[in-house]
Amino acid sequence: MSEVNFKGHKIRPEVIKSNYQRKAVLFRNKIISILAEMGVGVDDIELEFNGMEMKKAKASVTWYFDGHMLYYENNSQDKYVENLYIVFKVIEGEVELLKLKKKSLMDFIEEFREDDGLEEKRKQAREFFGLHHSSSDIEEINKKYKDMAKILHPDMPNGDVEKFKQLNHHHKILKRELM
Repeated sequence: MSEVNFKGHKIRPEVIKSNYQRKAVLFRNKIISILAEMGVGVDDIELEFNGMEMKKAKASVTWYFDGHMLYYENNSQDKYVENLYIVFKVIEGEVELLKLKKKSLMDFIEEFREDDGLEEKRKQAREFFGLHHSSSDIEEINKKYKDMAKILHPDMPNGDVEKFKQLNHHHKILKRELM
């Protein structure tokens, strides 16, 4: 499989065909270890996967650092464990940039910081685009975005500045989730 870009990191997704639970535990432990290098305690990390390792499911991790709730998830792969691998590689890459001083601590925090009510915002964004609540096809979302932008853009005869702002806001929420 070729490399894919996730948050600016070129990652070759792993296709995992066996030992799903063992590999999920390995990736979880690596994520915990990497975050521990930054001073994040194990009690400040939320990462669960009870029995989902080989199913099509989103992998996510939430951690609390320097007074902020930080979050990253991926749902682009066929199995939870493969999504967890992408989460691990992105966090590993971002922490490495931080260590090399190629990224500031504030930039790191901004990269992963999430507000309360994130799931509700994603639900609202999908409703705005007329999508099913579990839709995760970024190409479909981008197509709907482009179609709606052509109609709502302020320079168009029936354009609407406020709705165009909402369109961009909702697209950004879903794009951040899925890319």
